[in-house]
Amino acid sequence: MNADKRITVKVGSNVLTRPDGTLDITRMSALVDQIAQLHRAGREVILVSSGAVAAGRSELHPLRKTDDVERRQLFSAVGQAKLINHYYELFREYGIAVGQVLTTKESFGTRRHYLNQRNCMEVMLDNGVIPIVNENDTISVTELMFTDNDELSGLIATMMNAGLLILLSNVDGIYTGTPGGADSKLIPEVAADDRLTDYIRASHSDFGRGGMLTKTTIARQVAAEGIAVLIANGKREHILTDLLQHPDTTPHTRFMPAAAPISGVKKWIAHSSGFAKGALHLNEEAGRVLRSDRVVSILPIGITHVEGEFEKDDIVRIIDSNGRQIGVGKTAYGSAQIRTLVGRRGGRAVVHYDYLYLE
Repeated sequence: MNADKRITVKVGSNVLTRPDGTLDITRMSALVDQIAQLHRAGREVILVSSGAVAAGRSELHPLRKTDDVERRQLFSAVGQAKLINHYYELFREYGIAVGQVLTTKESFGTRRHYLNQRNCMEVMLDNGVIPIVNENDTISVTELMFTDNDELSGLIATMMNAGLLILLSNVDGIYTGTPGGADSKLIPEVAADDRLTDYIRASHSDFGRGGMLTKTTIARQVAAEGIAVLIANGKREHILTDLLQHPDTTPHTRFMPAAAPISGVKKWIAHSSGFAKGALHLNEEAGRVLRSDRVVSILPIGITHVEGEFEKDDIVRIIDSNGRQIGVGKTAYGSAQIRTLVGRRGGRAVVHYDYLYLE
């Protein structure tokens, strides 16, 4: 498979909705036209699509007072049906089958659920079906929700070993100032060590939950795992085909992928910090060795303290002697057993290198 054969495309709410909150069917149709063209050219496309909540909002006027979670559940339940029906009809004109994949953050919390999702979408792609993925807002609660679909698309791209992740927003990419400002310039390329904190605002869109800060955080993490990430304007005509066929003349910001991709297991672990059941605190020497170029595991002698209660194979955070999180890993022991091993020489690795991701 060449680097760009499998592509994950995330379409944000502000791309798919008009200012009044109704779905922009014309824009949806234009994006479907482009995805169909990529599909016919032999590329595998996974579509992560926002818009369900906004679509439901435009259809309903709740009869009684509801809180934020209830409104999101209500609007999503109605809007998701409307959204997927439009996609179904638009892709059917090209003879392309689509399948709906609704997921939650909890579905990525265990390796078994993670692999079940991956296998489902592999079968779909093998049979020429385009997966259309969205968070299942009807059952997600606030503390277990994705930041937004940028976070979800990053998980999907890494899970499915995509060569490219395209995040479509309502701006051309990352600017050195406010987009459209007289002195503001588009940043065409971002390397791993480039600083962007002076340029990024934490504000979010009218209909989405995230913003450019979330996009850059996710883009950096996914790029570090060996996947190129593009941020571009989904409202531009022919944006998807132009990004792939004429990248040098199409406005966008590209996050350069790391030269050495990490394993599938480490990709899962890299995105699992939010599912951590506890933490391992390390001494100064262990932290220093982990940050070196050596391939090392976490041994009992390097651990000073065990935080929380967890079982074998759970995800734990790795904390250095200064209290900073430096990684996540899958533990080979439960918390009770690790406490009996703290500081001892010898023995098996508590977190083996193959199951350790350093940030």
